[in-house]
This record gives sequence, C-alpha cells and structure tokens, in this order.
Amino acid sequence: VYFGSFQDLLGREAGTGAIKPKNEWIHTTDWDLVVFDEYHFGAWRDTAKELFEGETDASAAKGEYSADLEQVNEDLEVLSEAETEFLPITTRAYLYLSGTPFKALATGEFIEEQIFNWTYTDEQRAKAEFAKAHPGERNPYAALPEMRLLTYQMPQELLAIASGGEFNEFDLNAFFAATGTEADATFTHKDDVQKWLQVIRGEHAPEEALKSGSRPPWPYAQAQLLPWLNHALWFLPSVAACEAMRNLLAEPQNRSFWGDYNVVMAAGPTAGLGLAAVGPVRAAIGEGYKTKTITLSCGKLTTGVTIKEWSSILMLRNLKSPETYFQAAFRAQSPWSIKNPDGDDPNREDIVKPVCFVFDFAPTRALRQVWQYGAGLSPGESNLEKAVADLVSFLPVLAYADGKMVAVNAGEILDIAMAGTSGTLLARKWESALLVNVDDATLRKVLADPEAMKVVERIEGWRALGDNVIETIIARSDAVKDLKKKARDGELSQKEKKQLTEEEKEYKSLRKKVQEKLIKFATRIPAFMYLTDFRENTLKDVITRIEPDLFQTVTGLTVADFQLLVDLKVFNTERMNEAVFAFRRYENASLRYTGIDSHPDQEQVGGYDTAKALATDPGLAI
Repeated sequence: VYFGSFQDLLGREAGTGAIKPKNEWIHTTDWDLVVFDEYHFGAWRDTAKELFEGETDASAAKGEYSADLEQVNEDLEVLSEAETEFLPITTRAYLYLSGTPFKALATGEFIEEQIFNWTYTDEQRAKAEFAKAHPGERNPYAALPEMRLLTYQMPQELLAIASGGEFNEFDLNAFFAATGTEADATFTHKDDVQKWLQVIRGEHAPEEALKSGSRPPWPYAQAQLLPWLNHALWFLPSVAACEAMRNLLAEPQNRSFWGDYNVVMAAGPTAGLGLAAVGPVRAAIGEGYKTKTITLSCGKLTTGVTIKEWSSILMLRNLKSPETYFQAAFRAQSPWSIKNPDGDDPNREDIVKPVCFVFDFAPTRALRQVWQYGAGLSPGESNLEKAVADLVSFLPVLAYADGKMVAVNAGEILDIAMAGTSGTLLARKWESALLVNVDDATLRKVLADPEAMKVVERIEGWRALGDNVIETIIARSDAVKDLKKKARDGELSQKEKKQLTEEEKEYKSLRKKVQEKLIKFATRIPAFMYLTDFRENTLKDVITRIEPDLFQTVTGLTVADFQLLVDLKVFNTERMNEAVFAFRRYENASLRYTGIDSHPDQEQVGGYDTAKALATDPGLAI
C-alpha cells in the first residue's frame, strides 16, 4: 500500500521530463487498485492534468495550493474512466472516492452498478432507526453529530454596504473585503465589520429586531449555542480578510469578549503547507474542554482534515458550488466522543458533540446550496422537493429574518433558492451542457436507431455539421482510445503522437458542435412555455396531450420526435425538471411583483415530467 500526491507521483524531472528516479518502481508495478481520493477536488483540472505530462509550474513543484479553494472547484472538470488511461500507472481497477461527487453523478460518468453510496443522510437515518429498534442499547452511530444550518438575514443597515449584482443578494466577499498584509491588514468596511461583530454577540440590536420586539438568536449571543462555539472555524474570502479579522478581534474594544478565544491563523504562507497547518490548531485547542478557539481560514483545512473539537463553522464568504460549501461544512461534523471514560466499561461511550452547526449570513445563497446538495445526493430522483425533504429531515434548516427564526421546509427552500433567480440565470439553465448527453454510449444508441437519426437531422442547423457526424465522432473516439492504450504501453511513435493530438482535437470539436445544436433546440422550450397557460400540468403532458401542434410550430420537432430523443437519454430529464421548476417560480415571482395572480387556485406546479405542491407560504421572504 502506498500513499502519495499527484505532484510527487506523477511529476517529472525538470528539463529531462523523465519520471523521478525515486518513483520509477511505482510506475513499473502492476497495482491491484488505484484510489483517487477527494475525486471532486482539483486533481482533474487542466492545471493538474499537466502534472501527469511533466509540465509542472513552480508553485505546483513546491506543493503549494491556491488559497482560494473556490477557484479550484468552480470550473471543475472530471475525467471519465476511459480518459484515465493516460495515467502512467498500471492497475486492475480504479476507485473514485468523494464525499461530494455531484458533478460526476450528474454527468452520468458512472452507471448505477458502479456507484456505492453512504451519505450523511444514510448515516443519520441509520442512527435514528437503530435507536428506535434497539432502545437502551449502545448505538454504533450515536457519535455522528446531526448538522443544523442556521441562516441569518443581515441587518438592513449592513445589507446596503454589499448588496447588488445579478441576484441583488448580500455579497459576503465584498462585505469582508480587506487590504494590506500581516499587522497592516484591515477591512475595507471596517466600521461595518465591527458592527457585525457586535451583532453576532448580541451587543447591537438591529432596527428590525427592535420593531418586532424579539431578541434575535445570534450565534455568540445565545446560551444554548455558545457551548458549540467553543471551537469554531470562520471561513473568510481571502488571506487579507483573515489577517484583518485577527487584527480586529485583538483591538481593545473587542478584548472583553473575544479575548477569551485563542485566534489561530490557518491562512497565508506562515500557516504552513498541507498538514503543517493542522499542528497550530491542535496545539491551541489542547484537550478542548477548557480552551476556546477561532480558526480563521480562506481555504486551508476545509477539505480532508479532521479537527474533532470543531463544532461549528461560520460561512463568511461566497461559495457557489455545493462541493466546496459542504466539504467545508462537514469539517464541523467530525465525531467527538470518549470511549470507556472511567476505564471500567469498554461498552460505554460519552458523546461530547451530538450536534454541530453551520452559521450562514447569505440566506438565499445558503438555501440554494442545500437544495443542490439534496439533489446531488439523489441524482436519479426527478422530484426535487422529495430529494431535498429527505436531506432536511436530518439537516434542520432555520432562517432568521424580520425579527424571528423559523424552520424552513423543503418546498420553502426551493421557493427561496429559486424565486430570486434572474432572467440571465434562467437562460443559463436552458443553455447548460448538463441538459444534453453527447457521450459515446448515448451517440451509439442514436446511431443504432434509424428513426432517431432522421429526427436529429431535422434539428435546425444539424446538416451544417456535415454527413455522418455521429459516426465520425464515435470512430475518432475509438481511435483516440486505441492510441492512448498504445501510449500507456510505450508503443507510440512520434507520428502517432501527433495523430493522437489531432484526432483528439477533432472529435472533441465535433462533439462540442453536436452539443451546441442540441442545446440550441432546448432553448426553444422556454418559448413554448411562455405561449402555453397550463401551469399545473407537467410540461410533458402539455407537449404530448394538450398542445402538440404548438410545440411543433415552436421547436420544429413533433411530439414523437422529441419523445424518442428523451427515451434515448439525449436530453437529461432531471435537469429539465430543475429548469422547468426554475422557470415556473421565476414567472410566478415576476407576476406577483406586478400584482398579477393569473392562477389564484393553483395547488401545484408542473415540471417536465413531475409536478410538486406549491409551498405553504410561497411569498416567504428571506
């Protein structure tokens, strides 16, 4: 068994491009299994792929990582199993391991028989079922904490500082923007960040709280929450922001309360690389019972690291991808228990951390992450509300707004997360590459069906791609696989290397063009929805039963044509459901804004091939 990093194992000698001498034995061994740990992470980005080809840059050679973890995950590209053939390591089998494999699942990279799941929802369900079935017995899942998400709308006087952009949402990155380094680092909006520190401590009563007459349940102001904040991770947008927060917490006006906490910097060059950053955190925490710590990070220690004493995390930066968000959030979910505490009962286990908390100050963004995570855990579930409800049953979500904290159900999460969308975001849903499947398996099914071939040829602009475009893509793809196999066996000539590059470029270019034509067809579906008024019906029913002629007029394909492509999985129905629901919610919000309610008795809203009940309070504003 050998553990190693991509930088070391797959890097090459500078100048010669040869495999590092100390690693030659690894490349000449036939391994039983290669495990790609943290498969969601940046090992599959183009910059990391260069490492496999010996084109390491200076920072990669030193093993340095970007402080901005979001930059790693935002444009993440995963490789198919076939594409891993370029790896200069031979093995019988691969295992792709990840706690947040959403992109790999959503793109259909793995078939059902290749996917083995054990998620947060699974473990919490197992804990509840064991407790019910075996009351009084030691629960083997008891030490796994239940996570709770508390979201807070910032006070109005602070919202104005950093709101705007595409969604007119509160921008945490702008609010916590900072300049300078080390002792000179300071927040751009220092007075407002100081006010925020007072708000979460309960020392500043926002205007809306005064109007409601209630005491807001801010994190560091509630006796029930304070024990779970003894050791917390604060996730900030940059190294400068971390340094500025450390400096601000140390100022005289903050020492009376924040002085009780040992502030640990896990950001910047002084924090150390990789696991070196863990030592100072563990040293500050000690045994954890009598100490209090705040760890400041903008990326370090937010994936693949276990600090059992962390019981909460404050999300103080914008994070768009659920991978990054929940990788960081689950740092607080590591179990903390003491087995056989008195030394006389090996079956006894004292649970120190039964629950853990995520505190978020950008509610709409946070709830969007929850529904994306819920949908990601259940990629085959077409009913988004059901997928989210399953998660929320074990991850309670509470939202504070307008002076009160309320529990948020699955339907309300979808409403809040989607109703605030913009026309631009809605258009992107219908232009997403995930909406269509152009992998080899799907193209082979289309090619094998003469009727399907006639259908795709009727799609506008298809003929411009040339004759036999699907056959060409499949042939080029097969040729590339054969050449890569020869490359792995070291049998590739210089001429064949050039051929490999050209073949790869050509088939990827053709596949991209096919994808664009299919997406262009998909973008006509919103136009069809604008022209039909059957909102409670699923779009599939409207197309096939109610207005088939209108559908053909708008899209150029008949109902039978479109259904054939759907049956062949050319179109991703899960993504279509998501896009249709977003359209309906956006349309509802727009009409409601103008004072129009064209469907006052509507009880449900239709997606593509499923419908869901409207939330109990669709006007809930957070």
